[in-house]
Amino acid sequence: MSPRLATHVWVDAYLTRLRIEVIPAFIVARGDPTAGAILVKLNPLDGTARAFQRITAMDNTRPWDVIAEGAEADVDAVLSSQRRFDPDIWVIEVEDRAGRHMLDAPGLD
Repeated sequence: MSPRLATHVWVDAYLTRLRIEVIPAFIVARGDPTAGAILVKLNPLDGTARAFQRITAMDNTRPWDVIAEGAEADVDAVLSSQRRFDPDIWVIEVEDRAGRHMLDAPGLD
């Protein structure tokens, strides 16, 4: 198993990848720079949203899983609850009408 990147390094790489694709994104909450978990909120600007969190699957892969989906206010409430539970969590909001988030892009695993 290879060592994981420090969280802030992954976040910087992810934001750069989004900028290359001209997908607006911003950091809503900064967590622990070395080991904080990352939540990504996808906002298609239509009143809905989805929130993703990376999980460790049984086969040791690390896919992104949807942890909340629906009205944007409801997704925001889930993210706020997660932050209250764990203040080390990072929250990144991606705004794209086409629903692109680039979480499955090569090089971001």
